[in-house]
Amino acid sequence: MKVANPLLPQPATIIDIIQETGDVKTFRVVLDDPDAMAAWRHRPGQTAMVSVFGVGEAMFCLASSPTSRDWIEFSIRRAGKVTTAIHQLEPGAKIGVRGPYGNSFPVEAMRGNDLLVIGGGIGLAPLRPLVNFMIAPENRKDYGNIEIIYGARSYGDLCYKEEVFRTWPETPGVTVWTTIDAPEEGWEGHVGFVPAYVAEIKPAPENKFVAICGPPVMIKFTLKELEKLGFKEEQIYTTLEMRMKCGIGKCGRCNIGAKFVCRDGPVFNLAALKELPPEY
Repeated sequence: MKVANPLLPQPATIIDIIQETGDVKTFRVVLDDPDAMAAWRHRPGQTAMVSVFGVGEAMFCLASSPTSRDWIEFSIRRAGKVTTAIHQLEPGAKIGVRGPYGNSFPVEAMRGNDLLVIGGGIGLAPLRPLVNFMIAPENRKDYGNIEIIYGARSYGDLCYKEEVFRTWPETPGVTVWTTIDAPEEGWEGHVGFVPAYVAEIKPAPENKFVAICGPPVMIKFTLKELEKLGFKEEQIYTTLEMRMKCGIGKCGRCNIGAKFVCRDGPVFNLAALKELPPEY
């Protein structure tokens, strides 16, 4: 039996590009092989490797919901050689995609419970597929209320504005709070950092999971607020996307102690994270 090479990218085409912020774009991609596209399956929180031919490849979270079967989306911030090359591509450009990799948010364990999503800036990218998976018509009955607390440095740095300001708030059972770090002209919403906003909103911990992703300092101080509110370590999940290279736990680049972020993560609950060496 022929075994597919897990390190071999599949040719893919960029079919659309959405400018999210000044340095973040969402790339909508289809695999060139129709059978491979039809067979593609991923879960909320998983990652995939994107390659720009002749430049290099990098790991990104999958930003589209598993319930969207016609394309795959990656939201990518321009920050280095590969991401700069990706940002220079136009619709119709060819790239490579391999994956999906890693574990996912525990959507089975989350059934019947409420969800609190806390995101900062581009950190909303791995949380977006979780929200869209849960509000998809075929899944909505399986999950409770969804609260989303999302912040960024400025209005211009908020991603997915159509979903954040229209689609999600208009969905029954979904509440969205947004905040920016400092006042700016035209912004009439909340001003302040995410951890302080969490303390102000005071979400209740009963029958609720938390999915959080954003800048490390935001996560650090938000976790303290969640602890004050009574959330337990086992209720809180976050995703790490650091230093991943091969994606299959072979190269050793992303290991933290005995765990490989690409294979054993990238999603960990807080209890599991506290068992890891302080290397992340």
